[in-house]
Amino acid sequence: MSRWAGLLQRVQKEEVVKNEAKSGKSVAEVKKKLNWKEWIVDPSEEFYYTWLQLMVFPVLYNWVMIICRTCFYDTEKNYLVLWLTIDYISDLLYVVDIIIRFRTGFLEQGILVRDPALLRQRYLWSSQFLWDVVSVLPTDLLYLWLGIHCPLVRVNRFLRAPRLGEAFDRMETRTSYPNTFRISKLMLYIFVLIHWNSCLFFALSGYIGFGSDEWVYPNISDPNFASERRQYFYCFWFSTLILTTVGDTPTPEKEEEFLFMVADMLIAVLVFASVVGNVGSVINNLRDRDNVFFPNHELVRSYLRSRWIDRALRARVDGWYQHLHINKKITRENEILQQLPTRLRTTIAVSVHLPTLSKVTIFQNCETSLLEELVLKLTPQVYSPGEYVCKKGDVGHEMYIIKEGKLAVVADDGVTQFAVLGEGNFFGEISILNIKGNKSGNRRTANIRSIGHSDLFSLSKEDLTEVLAEFPAAKRLLEEKGRQILMKMGMLEETAGGDGAQEEEKMERKVERMENSLEALQTKLARLMAELESSTHKMEARVLLLEKEMEEREATAEKRKATKRQSKGGVKKEAAELPDGDCHGEASEQMKDEASVRAASGGVVRYHGEDRHCKSMHLENAAENGGETEEEPIEETKKEKMA
Repeated sequence: MSRWAGLLQRVQKEEVVKNEAKSGKSVAEVKKKLNWKEWIVDPSEEFYYTWLQLMVFPVLYNWVMIICRTCFYDTEKNYLVLWLTIDYISDLLYVVDIIIRFRTGFLEQGILVRDPALLRQRYLWSSQFLWDVVSVLPTDLLYLWLGIHCPLVRVNRFLRAPRLGEAFDRMETRTSYPNTFRISKLMLYIFVLIHWNSCLFFALSGYIGFGSDEWVYPNISDPNFASERRQYFYCFWFSTLILTTVGDTPTPEKEEEFLFMVADMLIAVLVFASVVGNVGSVINNLRDRDNVFFPNHELVRSYLRSRWIDRALRARVDGWYQHLHINKKITRENEILQQLPTRLRTTIAVSVHLPTLSKVTIFQNCETSLLEELVLKLTPQVYSPGEYVCKKGDVGHEMYIIKEGKLAVVADDGVTQFAVLGEGNFFGEISILNIKGNKSGNRRTANIRSIGHSDLFSLSKEDLTEVLAEFPAAKRLLEEKGRQILMKMGMLEETAGGDGAQEEEKMERKVERMENSLEALQTKLARLMAELESSTHKMEARVLLLEKEMEEREATAEKRKATKRQSKGGVKKEAAELPDGDCHGEASEQMKDEASVRAASGGVVRYHGEDRHCKSMHLENAAENGGETEEEPIEETKKEKMA
C-alpha cells in the first residue's frame, strides 16, 4: 500500500508543478515545495543516463593513473597536487554515486518502485553495496605510514569498474552508430591494456636495472631517455610491438625478461583473437543491416548472369540498386519494424505515412482508426526513369500515392504527355473499389510513366478490402465518393446508381430476414434447453423413487426368509417330541429313503394315513431336501394294494 501511495503522491506533485507553472510561478518556487527526501531516480530517465556518463571519468582515471603514478615516479612527484585534487574529486563522485544508488528505483511487475524504504533495503542487501563501500574506504590514511608518494594504496578504487560497463551498455543502446561505438570501446580496452603493460615494463626495467641489457629501458642518465614523455612513449611503443605480435623486439636475456615476454605473448594471442572477432562481428552486422534495408544485389546479379540477360537490362537493374543505396531508399519497412509491438509499429507508421495518406481525396474525412489500419498496409516502391507504373487496359490490383518524384500521363505512343503528377498526387484508386456501373471495370484508363526516379506508396486491393470489412460505414462512404468521381468523369452508367440502391435494399432485407431467423432459432433453442432440463429433473425423481421401492422389496424378502427359518425350527421340535420307536424299523427306514429320493428328484412324498406317526419325519426329510409332501388318502392306498 505504501508503494501505491508513493506513486499517487508522485503523480499529484507533477500535477501541482504543471498547474503552478501555468499560473505563472517560477520553477524554483515550485521546486521549493517539493520534498527532496522522497526524490527518486528513474533508471530510464535522462538524469540517470547522464550520471552514468559522468561516472566514466573517475573510473577510467583510477584505472589509468594509479598504475602510471606507481611505476613512473617522476610523474607522481612533479604533479602531486594535481593528482591529489583529482583523487578526492573522484572519491566525492563515488560517494554521490552511492547516494544515488540508494534513490534509484527498480521495476517490479512492470511498475517502478518509488518507496525509499524498499529501495534502501534492496540496495543494502545487494552484493554491489559491499563492493561500493569497499571502493570508498579511506585507504589514503596509509599515506601516514607509507608516505605521500604511494598511490598504490588507492587500489580499492578499481572495484567500481562495473559502473563503467553499465555506462557503456547504456551508451551502446542509445547511440545511432552502435558498430562504431563497439570498435571505439574495443580500442579503449586495448589502450588500457597496453598502458598497463608499458607501466609494468618500465617498473621491471627499473628492478633489473635501466640500460643493463638491450631488452630493458635504456639508462635514464642519458639525456635522450631522461624526459618523462620519452619514458612513457618508449614503453608504450615497446608494449605495442609485443602485444600486436609485430616482432622486432630485442631478445630477452634474464629469467624475469623471459617470463614477461611469455605472459605478453599469451595476452597478445587473446587480444588478437578479440580484435578479429569484434571486427568480424561488426562487419557481419553491417552486412545484415544492408540485407534488411536493401534487397540483395549480389543474388540478383548472379541470377541475371546465369540467365544470360542482356547488358542493357542488367544496367537498368544496377542503376536501380545504386539509386537505393546512394539515396538510402528503404523498401522493406514492414520487415524492419516486424519485431516491434503492433501498437508501437502503428504509431511509427502513422507518424511517417499518415500525412501522405491523408492527401488522398477518397480517404479524407474518414475515421482515424481506418487510416491507422491502412498505413500499416502501405508498401514503398521505387521506379527508375522511363519505367511504366501502369498501362492502359491493365487490371488494377493496387492504387498509388506519389511521395517524391514526377510521373507523366502519356498517350499510347509514349511521347505525348497529357498531364504531370507530382508529390501528393494519387491514381488507381477507382479500380480497387469495385464500384457497380464502372464502364472501365477494374482496368486502368491511362498510361503512367516515371519521368525520373520516383518514390511511391502502393495499397493493394486485398489489403483495402480486408480493412474495409471491419469498417462498413467507411466502405459505403468510399464507394459513394468513388461513384461521384466516376460521374464527373462520365465513366458511370446511369442505372448504376439505382441498381446499387436496389441491391443495397435487397441486402438489407436479407440481413433482416437472417436476423429474424436467428432470433427464432435462439428462442427454440432456449425452449429445448428448458424442456431438457425439466425432463432431466423428472428422470432423477423417477430413479430415486425406484431405488426406494427396490430397498423396500429387499427388506420384505429378508423378513420372509427369516420367517421360513423360524417355521423350519418349529417342525424339527415336533419331530423330536414323538416316541423313539415310532419311526424305527425297516419300514420306516425304507420310507425315509423313498422320501429322500423323491425330494431329490423334485417329486412328491406321499405317506399313508396309517403312518401318520411318521409324518413329522417325512416333513423333516422333505424340507431338508427341498421337496414337497402330500398326504395320500387311505382309500386310494388300499385300492392300490388290492390291485
